Amino acid sequence: MKRAISWASAVVLLAGVLTLSNNAWSQNNEAPDKDKPSLPHKVGLIDMAHVFKNYKKFEVLREDLKLEISDSEQKAKDMQGALVELQNKMKGLMEGSKEYTKTEQDIVKLAAEFESFRRSASREFLKKESQIYLMVYNETSDAVKKYADFYKYTLVIRFNREDLDTENPQTLLQGMNRQVVYHRGEDDITLSVLKYLNNKYLPAAGVPSGDQRPKTGPQGARPNGTSGPK
Repeated sequence: MKRAISWASAVVLLAGVLTLSNNAWSQNNEAPDKDKPSLPHKVGLIDMAHVFKNYKKFEVLREDLKLEISDSEQKAKDMQGALVELQNKMKGLMEGSKEYTKTEQDIVKLAAEFESFRRSASREFLKKESQIYLMVYNETSDAVKKYADFYKYTLVIRFNREDLDTENPQTLLQGMNRQVVYHRGEDDITLSVLKYLNNKYLPAAGVPSGDQRPKTGPQGARPNGTSGPK
């Protein structure tokens, strides 16, 4: 009987605590200014991989980096060729002679320089590549913010806009694990942001471009009577 009374008391006490908590929660979550109600949620989606792949600036920067890497690889090949020549030269020299010793020292020195150059170039190009990705990511994020502020999006989520690959079982399973299961066409702002980025970059790169303002919707249509952020 005492145990039953204890349980009953605990239930009554818990109910009282929950009631007080709910009242406190309701009070704490009241809008501080009733004249300024919060905006209704409007969710947008963007495929960042698609933007990176089709942003002209990213393409140009990557191509420039590839040229630098190609030049570096040529220099490395030249150094390797010089090493081979020294090694072949040493084969025809008498072991222990001054020229043999000097050639051996030259090989050791050049081999060390080659290894140092290879490691330094690898670090430098990895750093440059990461800086390119960071630059494009920041520019895309800035464009998304401007677009969201103008068209009153309260949240923009990354997603994959590509169709499911039904021919490849592995990629099909990966595709079915996407977080976004359904969306309306106008929720996808990928092409609008991409168009804004390219229209902003191409004139600076000497390529004529049209309206630099982002267009809403996947087909680039802007709401009637409005203009996008500049």
